Amino acid sequence: MSSLRNAISRRAHKERAQPSSRKKIGLLEKHKDYVIRAKALHKKEETLRKLKEKAAFRNTDEFYFQMIKTRTVDGVHKPESQAKKYTQEELMLMKTQDIGYILQKLQSERKKIEKLTAVLHSVDNHPSNRHIYYAKDREEARELQSQASESRVTLPSGDIPDLIKRKTAASYRELEARKSRVNQLEKLYMEMSLNKELQGQKRKLREDELVCPTSKPVYKWRSERKR
Repeated sequence: MSSLRNAISRRAHKERAQPSSRKKIGLLEKHKDYVIRAKALHKKEETLRKLKEKAAFRNTDEFYFQMIKTRTVDGVHKPESQAKKYTQEELMLMKTQDIGYILQKLQSERKKIEKLTAVLHSVDNHPSNRHIYYAKDREEARELQSQASESRVTLPSGDIPDLIKRKTAASYRELEARKSRVNQLEKLYMEMSLNKELQGQKRKLREDELVCPTSKPVYKWRSERKR
């Protein structure tokens, strides 16, 4: 019976619109609008209930260090400043470790560039004939030289497979990317080394004190006796 009941077409009941006498109030709230508003209201009520429950069962003797490390300003928790969290020796140690890491990456990239350059150089250039032949006189030497030149067969560029061409092009792109990365690491290493050295007692020289004026700043350190 249920299948026959669903097969019969029924009239679609539509919700009425806002009467003309109530146009000034706005659009008439539909059932889907009420559902959204009711869900939002229940969610807020549930949140308030959970907060009241936490406040009722809180431990008056509860303590953690964040209570004394933060302060409330206009109802907002603001942590204390972390500017003096580390001492000067700890900052120097961390900067030294950073410089060591950058130097390690720089050396690794240089080795990879050397290896990749050697591989591409051997691919582009044909291997040289390293066989050594001994001749008794000049005539035999000319004969051996002519035989070696005839036996040498060069592969034309058109016969190289497309797969090898694509791999070679990808290797050249990788080589260029690694070279640019090495340049960036070198600049970063120089800047970090300079910043580390500038933490000591130094003085920036004036323009009249410079022997060779340059656009970059020049510093002078106070002489110290090394132990």
